[in-house]
Amino acid sequence: MPKSEKASAGSVHSLFATRIYRAGTIVPVKLTNAIEALAMSLAVDDSAGLRWCEKHGYPGYTSYASLNDLGWRFPEFARLTRAIERHALAFARQLHWELRGLKPRVDSLWVNVMPEGGAHSSHIHPNAVLSGTFYVAVPPGSGPIVYEDPRLGFMMAAPPKQAKAPRAFRTHVSFNPEPGTLMLWESWLRHEVPLNRAEGHRISVSFNCVLA
Repeated sequence: MPKSEKASAGSVHSLFATRIYRAGTIVPVKLTNAIEALAMSLAVDDSAGLRWCEKHGYPGYTSYASLNDLGWRFPEFARLTRAIERHALAFARQLHWELRGLKPRVDSLWVNVMPEGGAHSSHIHPNAVLSGTFYVAVPPGSGPIVYEDPRLGFMMAAPPKQAKAPRAFRTHVSFNPEPGTLMLWESWLRHEVPLNRAEGHRISVSFNCVLA
């Protein structure tokens, strides 16, 4: 090929970023331990929540459908909520949102106590702008949180990704949290919790944020 006809190298642009926010030890360990004790107590005493879990086949316990005022009932959850909202605001700014004087506020917050063999299938969080999880107890083998590429349903005939592709190119990405870890993401992002293979309970506090 003549030199004048040689193709020049093209440029590649990365667009439409999907951001995940992770922070470690957002509250003192003493508070995390107190929330763990409260979660285990709720898993025994919240009869309405236990009935909902049994009716809907939810493994373990969640206060999702029974207690929507944990921050009012317990000062420990109120302190956690304030810490979450500080990080949610920092994340919103990193997302370059036009907040117009508003801030992300925790609209709902619930406890999850998942035993060995429990899992939570892929889902999103409607009617919120940010969602997240604060991890209270994560025994070895209890598994990660897995996020799904939001474009997956539109890929049609796209070839599969290489096994060693960089994380930003994968269709599913896992994060292994530790006690005290906070994960935040935009609420439209599909995610799941794989099978808990640990002998102990995976304990977390999940939440949604709205702009207020």
